[in-house]
Amino acid sequence: MASFDTIIIGAGPGGYVCAIRAAQLGLKVAVVEGRDTLGGTCLNVGCIPSKALLHATHSLHEVHENFEKMGLMGGAPTVDWGKMQAYKADVVSGNTKGIEFLFKKNKVTWLKGWATIPAAGKVQVGDEVHEAKNIVIATGSEPSALPGITIDETIVVSSTGALTLPSIPKTMVVIGAGVIGLEMGSVYARLGTAVTVVEYLDAITPGMDAEVAKSFQRILAKQGLKFVLGAAVQSVETKDGMAKVSYKLRKNDSDASLDAEVVLVATGRKPFTKGLGLEALGVEMLPRGQVKTDAHFATNVKGLYAIGDAIVGPMLAHKAEDEGMALAEIMAGKAGHVNYNVIPGVVYTAPEVASVGATEEQLKEQGRAYKVGKFPFMGNARAKAVFQAEGFVKLLADAATDRILGAHIIGPGAGDLIHEVCVAMEFGASAQDLALTCHAHPTYSEAVREAALACGDGAIHA
Repeated sequence: MASFDTIIIGAGPGGYVCAIRAAQLGLKVAVVEGRDTLGGTCLNVGCIPSKALLHATHSLHEVHENFEKMGLMGGAPTVDWGKMQAYKADVVSGNTKGIEFLFKKNKVTWLKGWATIPAAGKVQVGDEVHEAKNIVIATGSEPSALPGITIDETIVVSSTGALTLPSIPKTMVVIGAGVIGLEMGSVYARLGTAVTVVEYLDAITPGMDAEVAKSFQRILAKQGLKFVLGAAVQSVETKDGMAKVSYKLRKNDSDASLDAEVVLVATGRKPFTKGLGLEALGVEMLPRGQVKTDAHFATNVKGLYAIGDAIVGPMLAHKAEDEGMALAEIMAGKAGHVNYNVIPGVVYTAPEVASVGATEEQLKEQGRAYKVGKFPFMGNARAKAVFQAEGFVKLLADAATDRILGAHIIGPGAGDLIHEVCVAMEFGASAQDLALTCHAHPTYSEAVREAALACGDGAIHA
């Protein structure tokens, strides 16, 4: 039996970051992970491999659409799907080995296997029981399917199966117009697949600023994605290597169906906590399957904590990382804190979509007086030069104090641009603070400054 200050269950972004930070603060740390590689869902079958495919297919799109405009002549490349998959695997491998190196560097012990918690302060891995002052549940999440739909990872696939299809399908139906469905749908659309997205709600990307979502849908439609909104999927049947998706339109209760070679079920994710023994331990759970925690990530069982997708809040890798770092500080006797008002969200399509803080809809619901500063990328010299002038920056500020309340960007590099606003919000900055900050020219970031100027006397280039 080995004894540790902290045992963390799960080596995803929340778990491995928590482990490294706790080790840096002098704690003796172990991480339990049953996969053959570290990094969790995000690194192995989520964020990282999907970004590799998004990059590869965006490069292909650039060849087809824009190379000739720049005087780059010659035949467009053909797609070697096997090599593209190998490139994706290399990206994943390099990152997972990087975490192994960091574990060794920081003297974090990797307990290989699946964990159960037989009692407070004890973690069993295989036949061995280890003791710890603190135990952290960082087990992440898994895809949640619709009732009556069987995911076989061949014809009807989750996001995991969508990353490793044996060949590029001619047709695909994506059930769910959230981030995962739209990212993977855009990957296959660029590869020539006819993609139709079926969504229960009347708009894509639930929770996104409505104006941005509307513009986003229009841009994706121009790229070839088709949308069926307000549609409740009834069943998915497979026969002779094909799938039939039957759905009912909510506006008139009419029935319809779509045939496709592949169906991607992207209807969200749910906490993955089964097999830990939480019920026998008496751990309080929430109705949607999350572990109930207090403001310091503690459960009702002394010494047992939870972070990331296993608890309430957005299921985002960087949210889990922040919680992991904060909890490590707390376990080391320091003050750990996460500012949940400044957690950005990004959709890695082309163009990217990014947001932080409140949407207009939320501010209206709160009855808060606000002002809007908008600037289109059509007025940004750098964006126009590289054929990425679609989209805009939208900044929301308090009408009385000018304090920044939120930002929403659809356009080139949006996922990086949003962090300028995140830092500003963390410091309680006003729109004028951003407007008075010199931005290099020509950069995409000038569009953020122009949106800030639009909160005052007006943008310069619009």
